[in-house]
Amino acid sequence: QVQVVEIGGGLVKSGESLTLSCVASGVFLNINIMAWFRRVPGKQRELVARLRPDGPTDYNYFTEGRFLITKGNFNNTVDLRMNRLDPDDTAVYYCYMNGLDRTQRRWDAWGQGTLVAVSS
Repeated sequence: QVQVVEIGGGLVKSGESLTLSCVASGVFLNINIMAWFRRVPGKQRELVARLRPDGPTDYNYFTEGRFLITKGNFNNTVDLRMNRLDPDDTAVYYCYMNGLDRTQRRWDAWGQGTLVAVSS
């Protein structure tokens, strides 16, 4: 069973930056999609950014060039660098990954979420 765990999050002031990291553990053949989602209080969970193995990187409109998703230092990690944070970015941020296991079956994994709170 594959698990993903978010690292980072916390309380920052408006205009500051923060980096979230996510690590996948377990037995798997590969990772295809690496993505970050968020749930703003009172709203549904929404995509923040998504890395594809051989395609374009997707960003939701509200990132407005402020956020950057990249693979971490290891193949099983993904980072989300968030710059010029705004109180509207306050949310629980979730890491999501999927891929194939050794039997060529797809796996999906969600993290528990990490809170990012931006004060004005």
